[in-house]
Amino acid sequence: MADRGIHERGWKLKSIVGITTSFSSSEQRLDHRFVRAVEAAGGLAVIVPVTENRCLIRRITELIHGLIVPGGPAVTEGMTGDIPDELQTTDPLREASDRAVLQECMRADKPILGICYGMQLLNALAGGTIWADVERQLPGAAVHSEMRGATTHPIRPVKGSQFARLLGASEREVNTRHLQAVKEPGVGFRVAAISPDGVIEAIENDTGSQIGVQFHPERMGPEVLPLFVNLIQLADRYAYQASLRV
Repeated sequence: MADRGIHERGWKLKSIVGITTSFSSSEQRLDHRFVRAVEAAGGLAVIVPVTENRCLIRRITELIHGLIVPGGPAVTEGMTGDIPDELQTTDPLREASDRAVLQECMRADKPILGICYGMQLLNALAGGTIWADVERQLPGAAVHSEMRGATTHPIRPVKGSQFARLLGASEREVNTRHLQAVKEPGVGFRVAAISPDGVIEAIENDTGSQIGVQFHPERMGPEVLPLFVNLIQLADRYAYQASLRV
């Protein structure tokens, strides 16, 4: 009866997008800007709990239609070099939980948006590699870390990429808050944007349904909303196709 009432009022049931969170001192926290971005794009945001229970993780990923993995501390999987002093290691429970949720969604081919840490973890799980400290390891790299004084820098979308189709092919300015960066894309992923100094700023899979960005679109304006709209549209499609299999 409740569902009927919703439809009678003309409301639409929205696709569910899970968002993983930070985890420190046994507390989960989520920047509310992610929730607002998902809602602005037409989706329903839910927090993915940090858990080591694989049965619960499988159940959670069955319920969601798309996934966002936000920023976080260091990614050690696939890492080249040593973690810089300024960067904290990720809580083992969060790391295991994030990895399991991402693996389930990747296996089910669900749409994913990985942001900063999320991009790096997505890439690592696909077999890619990570610079531990891109500023010190990549010759000619500019300062990319807010902790070392960076604020913004330009990026260049790769022609023909889904990223370029969403945000345009022209060079654009983005925020920058990272010490680590993708060194080599994982299997099934390709470079979608790059900064003038050669740092990889976005990756995507062959279909463009799973995208990773090194910057933080939740902290930017409506010009990057298409990244979230794309995620919701793909989640809508996934939800519809899943309903046909029931």
